Amino acid sequence: MKWGIVTFPGSNDDRATARVLSRVLGQETCMLWHKDYRLPELDCIILPGGFSYGDYLRCGSMARFSPIMGPVREFCEAGGLVLGICNGFQILCEAGILPGALIRNRSLLFVCQRVHLKVENTDTPFTHRYRAGEVIRLPIKHGEGAYVASEEVLEALEREGRILLRYADADGQVGPHSNPNGSMRSIAAVLNERGNVLGLMPHPEYAVETLTGSEDGRRLFLSIIEAHASGAWRRAGRGSQNGVQAPPEAGNR
Repeated sequence: MKWGIVTFPGSNDDRATARVLSRVLGQETCMLWHKDYRLPELDCIILPGGFSYGDYLRCGSMARFSPIMGPVREFCEAGGLVLGICNGFQILCEAGILPGALIRNRSLLFVCQRVHLKVENTDTPFTHRYRAGEVIRLPIKHGEGAYVASEEVLEALEREGRILLRYADADGQVGPHSNPNGSMRSIAAVLNERGNVLGLMPHPEYAVETLTGSEDGRRLFLSIIEAHASGAWRRAGRGSQNGVQAPPEAGNR
């Protein structure tokens, strides 16, 4: 499986993500630059964490205009798998690829800690290695991680099973006491309507080895790898001058 990892000015989790995929999981990786206008042949694109363009204005609001986001959007529309982690989640929301927005934490402080998360939906290419209702532990590090959306959007996310992770306590109880940033409905991860684009604020790339305190993030990457290998999600296609050209069956489950 071939992964593309986008580097924006200010990205700082791109190399850590590449290390996990290549050295720990034995995957082929390709580093993509924010000024690229075309994509090589890829199976999954990751928008990593960091502080794109210094997080001036709103987080991700400048990165959404980077040249690479044109072909990334076409890759999404063609059914390609896309994962946005932290700043990547913010960029996907700013670009309108995912609904809602990420705003300043309720405390107005930067938070950096490990949190418990309740897995809400495992019928996705990103989470099928988990168990529904399972509590996992991943690190967070952000200043603008409070997920907000209109009530209409929130109801649609609930109804369609597109909230994949919620902040919880060690017993899986969801509430203000276990919400580190003030996200509406304790939302930590959101899926798009088609089911091929995931945005999450926690960092699975820093939880793949016991040595670093948790392997709970490893299963997210393994879920994607196995979904691709099984053909449950087909590759979106080869890169072209205008982005990606998808075969008719791309994205069908």
